[in-house]
Amino acid sequence: MTAPRSYAFRTQLWLWEARRQDSWTFVSLPPEIAEEIREQAPPAAGFGSVPVAVRLGATSWRTSIFPDSARGTYVLPVKKAVRRAEGLAEGTVAAVELEVRDP
Repeated sequence: MTAPRSYAFRTQLWLWEARRQDSWTFVSLPPEIAEEIREQAPPAAGFGSVPVAVRLGATSWRTSIFPDSARGTYVLPVKKAVRRAEGLAEGTVAAVELEVRDP
């Protein structure tokens, strides 16, 4: 097992246009963090995903980040339960703490 790789950043929530009716909401990782993760992350799982532990406000969960070639970074899905618990909506800027996990 490698040492945890933790990151903290602020970013804006956005809706995925292709699934707008389903309210798929994401945040984009800052490019410099995405580059570091690409260089150091464990081998990618399905769809190039990287397992992570996330804290957003008082809410913590485990999920994966996914590469987004259009944005040149990874994106993190923020599920509805988290958005409700933290009072977040599209366009809100949120503080995110993210730790890359071993698969």
